[in-house]
Amino acid sequence: MGRGLDVAVAGCGPAGLAVALLLHRDGHRVTLFERFETPRPLGSGLMIQPTGQAVLDALGLGRIRDIGAPIERLIGHAVPSGRTALSVRYAALGRRAGTGLGVHRASLFNLLFETVQAEAIPMETGRAIAACEGGRLVFEDGGGAAAGPFDLVIDALGWNSPLTPPAGQALAYGALWASLDWPDDAGFDPRALQQRYRAASAMAGVMPIGRVVGRDRLQAAYFWSLRADRLDAWRAAGLDAWKAEALALWPQTEPLLDQINDAEQFTFSRYAHRTLNNPVASGLAHIGDAWHSTSPQLGQGANMALLDAYALAMALRRAPDLADALDLYARLRGGHVRLYQAISQVFTPAYQSDGRALPWLRDAMVGTFAWLWPVPLIQAVMVSGILGSPLTPLGL
Repeated sequence: MGRGLDVAVAGCGPAGLAVALLLHRDGHRVTLFERFETPRPLGSGLMIQPTGQAVLDALGLGRIRDIGAPIERLIGHAVPSGRTALSVRYAALGRRAGTGLGVHRASLFNLLFETVQAEAIPMETGRAIAACEGGRLVFEDGGGAAAGPFDLVIDALGWNSPLTPPAGQALAYGALWASLDWPDDAGFDPRALQQRYRAASAMAGVMPIGRVVGRDRLQAAYFWSLRADRLDAWRAAGLDAWKAEALALWPQTEPLLDQINDAEQFTFSRYAHRTLNNPVASGLAHIGDAWHSTSPQLGQGANMALLDAYALAMALRRAPDLADALDLYARLRGGHVRLYQAISQVFTPAYQSDGRALPWLRDAMVGTFAWLWPVPLIQAVMVSGILGSPLTPLGL
């Protein structure tokens, strides 16, 4: 574009911080808005796929690999049958092989946030956004006077953003997440995400997430699947009752469970499946979960958000005006978003639901065909995020 834009970025998650950096470096006048007085990450672990790593490399933040833990495979088994219910190996990609990267959300956040601060991008905190009207941001009571007008408002406020129209629905299941010291003597593979399932109504997982600021030992993310409407009952029952259930599902996790002494060590993540029909409007663009959100079964959330951020910056570079740029952004990302939203909608009930038939079919299919070519390649391409070739149109 021929001139720099006045841009408001709503939300200081990975998507908002990444797009702020990209647009600031392209000469746009960017201001970040955050509802917390001190921006902070929410949650525990996540996987950065090769797609997300490509965006971080383009941002000059490839040092995330020095913090996180390389993940070469995803493996899960059904209980009590022991049948393989999940099996993905990145090595199946052959010459294209990379790995996933397990990181704590705080590690990714800190890397992006510190870079934003180093580049002196303006940020206004304690500003809970209620609406966007005519390029102006309107804040909740106590958030101060409206800000703007801006040429472009970027909505990175997540799946319950007040700037998005109603779409999709909350999913029944979410998960409890905790960050714990890696159990060196428990026999877990330090280069694998491992899970155990009882049908699809009980699931536990362990993922290496590397180093976290303030912790001396390598860390693991432990997660436990839980229906959102059972969260209060889980709290009321107490940790001892839950630990008995968790140990019965996966005795090997005892060294991890021994580190959990307070329910407040867990963060509960509620999941939703929603996709806006159009991620743009006049002077407004939605990125990340504000455009598309789903369960984390394919490990794509942060990666899709980073791709959105890069695609929006790329569209603003290529297009002659803002309207054309927003249209190009939607086209650059629309196909990949719809593809993965559809795949996630198909796979989620097989791993988080109260059903019996789908988990049985999952175990029968994965246990039988996961090792037969080309199934390993298809699975690796899908989980790595490169199905649909999202990097090619972005020049990554």
